[in-house]
Amino acid sequence: MSRLRDLECPVVGAPMAGGVSTPSLVAAVSEAGGLGMLAAGYRTPEQLAADIADTEDRTRLPFGVNLFVPHRLDRAGLEPAVTAYREALLAVAEPLGVAPGEPVWGDTDHWADKVALVEAWAPPVVSCTFGVPEPEVVARWKSVGCEVHVTATSAAEALAAEAAGADVLILQGREAGAHRGTHDPQAAPEPIDHLGLLAGVAPGTDLPLVAAGGITTAGDVRRARDAGATAVQVGTALLLTPESGASPTYRAALRDPGLTERVVTRAFSGRPAGAGRNGFVDSFDAIAPPAFPVIDQLTKPVRAAAARSGDVHGIHIWAGVGWRACREVPAADVVRALADS
Repeated sequence: MSRLRDLECPVVGAPMAGGVSTPSLVAAVSEAGGLGMLAAGYRTPEQLAADIADTEDRTRLPFGVNLFVPHRLDRAGLEPAVTAYREALLAVAEPLGVAPGEPVWGDTDHWADKVALVEAWAPPVVSCTFGVPEPEVVARWKSVGCEVHVTATSAAEALAAEAAGADVLILQGREAGAHRGTHDPQAAPEPIDHLGLLAGVAPGTDLPLVAAGGITTAGDVRRARDAGATAVQVGTALLLTPESGASPTYRAALRDPGLTERVVTRAFSGRPAGAGRNGFVDSFDAIAPPAFPVIDQLTKPVRAAAARSGDVHGIHIWAGVGWRACREVPAADVVRALADS
């Protein structure tokens, strides 16, 4: 029996890396009857441990943690394009008074240490994005009582996750904001929505399914559950809540009447991601190589400086298809409204 079936509200708070999924937001989702998820991506093990402790101070209810599965990059094949991309970034970095970041080709986002931290902490739920952890890792987590969730963006990825021992499949459709969870970082995500994924995956598995991608209304939740989802995962709907760690510039961009188009772009990180189209996308989408997390490393100082200066055309505006439905209300209100289906 999945822990998802015990939720008062069948809503999982998407683990939004980069500071958006704060301990306050994670706790608020759990307190409202959903399942809050901490984002371990980009955090050091020490920072993650502090986030866990902070969240535990805010709620006694279950919450989980999400890890990025690392991939080895083809440095020889990608380095020329990465170098050229860094040179191109100088045109926007220098006016902001910063330099692009330097590539770190062996970056694993502290995978081994975070695997061990999760094993030691033994959260009720651990989820993985960007790939399938090794069966040995899944077994270690399950041996201490963790329920293991794995993101899939296609039927083939769902099969791979189940074969590795996943307890729950998170089916992320093309409507999703921020990074698509494709297992192959160089592959283009399949253009299928979460309802299509549910239809393709549900008949072949007995695992509980979580629908993800642009879910921002109670109607979205009802349709997903009618299609076979045990729960839904939402991120965009929580971006404007007071508990969210979204920057003032990010919040302003989500409300900007001049930013109306959504695209899937590698411009910010090297991985396909759903974002509002702005000047950065127009300038760099066509030349961004599929080199995550190296491209993220290069653009991060530029995006941070743009956020500090209030420049909505210099930041990533991660957004799912329903981003105009975002509301500036407490996270608990969002979760309960979504569950009212």
